[in-house]
Amino acid sequence: MALKILDACINCDMCDPECPNEAIALGDKIYEIDPDKCTECVGHYDNPTCVSVCPIDCIIKDPDNVETEEELLGKFLLMHG
Repeated sequence: MALKILDACINCDMCDPECPNEAIALGDKIYEIDPDKCTECVGHYDNPTCVSVCPIDCIIKDPDNVETEEELLGKFLLMHG
């Protein structure tokens, strides 16, 4: 399951540089996560770094992009393998 940044985002710039997959970019109004690149940090870290650095806790699991840990690892291997 990819992650999603909610509209409560304050554009603090904390999440973007922390993403090892470069899945986070500034959208029209707030930062956005590309679900094709997001592995929830599987293959890199034990927990998603964007979630851990977000000062207002506005990053959630995206219910529209449900993936198993195996699928996330497969995506990681395609990008970094």
